[in-house]
Parts: sequence; structure tokens; C-alpha cells
Amino acid sequence: MKTYYAKPGEVERAWVLIDAEDQVLGRLATKAATILKGKHKPQYTPHVDTGDFVVIINADKIRLTGAKAADKAYYRHSGFPGGLHAESFAEAMEKHPERVVERAIKGMLPKNTLGRAMGKKLKVYAGAEHPHMAQKPVKIEVEG
Repeated sequence: MKTYYAKPGEVERAWVLIDAEDQVLGRLATKAATILKGKHKPQYTPHVDTGDFVVIINADKIRLTGAKAADKAYYRHSGFPGGLHAESFAEAMEKHPERVVERAIKGMLPKNTLGRAMGKKLKVYAGAEHPHMAQKPVKIEVEG
């Protein structure tokens, strides 16, 4: 019996809707990353993007467990001496909650061209409205 390898042209992509209201950030991110990679499909092939599109709504209502909401910080560096910038989780959620969810999910994807292609299929919105109703996304539940 031969091993089946998916070809990029024959991958069928579905649209999945996830409501992030009262969901734990890490559990939601792992579920979304699995769907973006295509590991939930039997025709998953590591070197081919077999994943589906993921639409996440209510990103502003995401939660963390324990003391992470107070302790978690996001860092970036400008490249210049003394250019380290830190932003707390609360500040990040106030300014741009969709970026917090995006960063958690994209951090679980491969760090190469294939991972960047998977990341483009992720659509995150802070509120309950999204412009992808024409694609008829299937709503799924995240356990936990």
C-alpha cells in the first residue's frame, strides 16, 4: 500500500467559527492552530498546507487562568541599545485584543514559509461581528 500525500491543488478548505467568549487563551490557541495546520484531517501532510480557515470572534472576552492576567508581559525590541519595550497583558487587551489572540496562535505554527501561509488563514475580531458570513463558517466549541 502506498502512502498518500496531499497535493496543494486538491486541498478543500472549510471555514470554522470559534467564539472566544470566556475561553482560556491557551486552549483556544491550540485548537485554532491544529485546525490551521490541518492536523484534524485524515489527509494531513506535513509539507503541505492542508488546514482550514479560522474565524475567531469576541477576542476581547478571552481569559487567562491563575495570576497570568497580572503577570504576563509582551516584549519587543527595536534593535537599538535600550530599545526593549514591555507591555502587560491588561494593556495589550485594552489596545488591541485581537493581536493577543493572533500572537498566541501564530506562536504555535511553524516558523517558516508554510507557517506564514497558515497564519494568513486566521481571522480574529474583537467583537461579535465579522465579514465572513458569505463563507458560511461552521461554529465549533472549544473544550475547557
